[in-house]
Amino acid sequence: MKRAAALSALACLLAVTAAAPAVSVTPARGRDTASRAAGKTSALDAVPRRGVLRVCTTGDYRPFSYRDPGTGRYRGVDIEMARDLAKSLDARPRYVATTWARLVGDLSAGRCDIAMGGVSVTLARARSAYFSEPTRTDGKTPLVRCTDKDRYRTLRQIDRPGTRVIVNPGGTNEEFARSHLKHATLTVHPDNTTIFDEIIAGRADVMMTDASETRYQAKIHPQLCSLHPDKPFTFSEKAYALPRGDDEFKAYVDQWVHLATHDGTYRKYEDAWLK
Repeated sequence: MKRAAALSALACLLAVTAAAPAVSVTPARGRDTASRAAGKTSALDAVPRRGVLRVCTTGDYRPFSYRDPGTGRYRGVDIEMARDLAKSLDARPRYVATTWARLVGDLSAGRCDIAMGGVSVTLARARSAYFSEPTRTDGKTPLVRCTDKDRYRTLRQIDRPGTRVIVNPGGTNEEFARSHLKHATLTVHPDNTTIFDEIIAGRADVMMTDASETRYQAKIHPQLCSLHPDKPFTFSEKAYALPRGDDEFKAYVDQWVHLATHDGTYRKYEDAWLK
């Protein structure tokens, strides 16, 4: 009799449970929901709390990022943009020195919150980092002595025995040169701030770099000419590299870039260097 009563009670409990409405669990709302689920805090929240935006930058790529060796101060289009981004997050920028070869690795290792300074979007980098909405389009084009401007307009003219091409290490300039040059002599120069002096002095003939950089270097060095910067050999875009997985921070930076590139802010900083 006791067993029958127990079975009857169990059947009633199961019937009530089955009839009860399902309880749905609503994800917590807020800008760092996904980050909390993954056990991480988004930079969108961490930066304002810290009061510092850590910016990885090479400091060797004018007009975007240049570190004055005498004062240690950083200047450039993206340095101004970094200040604006930090201010929007109630923080100040702190620049973290890096190199082109280490840039994505330093970002992935958490040494900075964002990488800025003329960073080109590449699929290889995109495997390890997010990219923001682009700030500008660009592409590789030659920079040469003005006296040689008719000798090196095409890749065929450049890729000949006897042509001395110079590149800085670890970035897309070296990658492009190694991929396209089979006959010219290629020299890797370790300092991207003095590499253009090698061409002026006659120790190198050509550097192929982003059109924006060739325009700037031709502006400050009358001996150098940027060849067809409006029609470069390649298409690329500049953007800011962000930690992979931090969707909240990426969404914020995307919106910030979108506004800055449409309200004249980015153009104002760029014109100050390029015009």
